[in-house]
This record gives sequence, C-alpha cells and structure tokens, in this order.
Amino acid sequence: MNHIEENIALLKQRIKNVSMQHRPNGSDVLLVAVTKTRSSEEINLAIDAGITDIGENKVQEIIDKYDRVKSVRWHMIGHLQTNKVKYIIDKVNMIHSVDTFKLAEEIDKRAEQAGLIMDILVQINAANEESKFGISEKESENLIAEILKNCPHIRIKGLMSIAPFENDPEEVRPYFKQVHTLFDRFSKIADEKLDFKFLSMGMSNDYEVAIAEGSNLVRIGTAIFGDRHYPQ
Repeated sequence: MNHIEENIALLKQRIKNVSMQHRPNGSDVLLVAVTKTRSSEEINLAIDAGITDIGENKVQEIIDKYDRVKSVRWHMIGHLQTNKVKYIIDKVNMIHSVDTFKLAEEIDKRAEQAGLIMDILVQINAANEESKFGISEKESENLIAEILKNCPHIRIKGLMSIAPFENDPEEVRPYFKQVHTLFDRFSKIADEKLDFKFLSMGMSNDYEVAIAEGSNLVRIGTAIFGDRHYPQ
C-alpha cells in the first residue's frame, strides 16, 4: 500500500467516524481530493484508492491534466475568471467558486453553447476576509435571486466557504455554523434550478469541525498527498 492509499483509507475512516457522530444516520460526506500542483501519476494513484472526485484551483491545471487522468468527476474550486470559463465548461462537473453575477452570466452563456446545465456552488466569505473571494450573506441572497431569474443553464447545488486558517480549528466553528444556517434557509426555496444538495466546507486542517457543523463535502489535499512543494 502506497502512502496516498494509506492516507485516503485513514481519512475516509475519520470522516465516517465524525459523520456517524454528527450527521443523520451517518449520511455520506463527499471527499473531493484537491490536486493543485499534483502530478497526473499522483492523481491516478488516488483514483485507484477510491477517489471519485478531484478539485483543481486553476484552469490551466485542469487543461494540462484532463487527458492524463483516469475517469473522475472534476470540480473547479478556485477563483474563476470569466474569460476562462469557455476552456472548462465541458470538462468540470461543478464550479464551486461563483461569487458574481458577471461570472454566472458567462457560465450560463457557455453552458448553453455546450448544450448542458452547469452545477455551481455560491461561495460565501463568512469571515469577510479581504484576502479571500466570496460574498457576504446579504449579497448571496441577491446573487441567487439574479441567477434563478436570468440563468436557465445553471443549477445551484449549494454553498461553498473557506474558513480562515487557524491552528485551532475550534476557532472557525462559528463561521461554519453561520454558513450552515444560510444553507438551511436557501434549501427551503422552491425552484427547479435550486437543488441545495452540497454544503462544501472544510479542508485538511478543519474538516472534522466542518462536518460536525453540517458540511457534506470536504476539499482535502495535504492530508492525502502530503505537503505541497512549489517550483522555485
């Protein structure tokens, strides 16, 4: 067993343990492996070990790896510029980082051209960090209303949020609670283009707290592949 396989097995067990404690009937949490800077060989090892979904932060990495990676569901989890939507519209299964109507409009336009409905998540910046993308709770209401009204080729599948990095994950619990409350509120809206299935919160350092506070999709890289080594 290689270290990636070992890490995934351990991670899945920990996710299951937390889920059994905090989720109804221990319902499933989707594990999205974050593959930023990782080679196609590493990604394929993860897929062989049971990973079904991978998340990339950059459009160029999706393009570079797409044909070298085994069959898998792709997620665009990083900031997406409108002028790059056309390059991935037919490659990804879900876009996690929608935080402007301009971006939603472009996704809708490209999805129509490709003859598909694109699943998206609206990105919430719960801590209002200037260094992070995403929108406030109030802005999210307006954005979702605009998308529902004007973007027939988009299906809103839920919310995504990135908590501030803290050495003690308990410090970010209030942000996860806040986004979960917002998620529950939107879930009550009746609209065929609003299918609130995913609450995407939690990464390698805080996923257990995120799951305890309602997350059912976690985005994890380091705990699977080890520390990242960026090119010098």
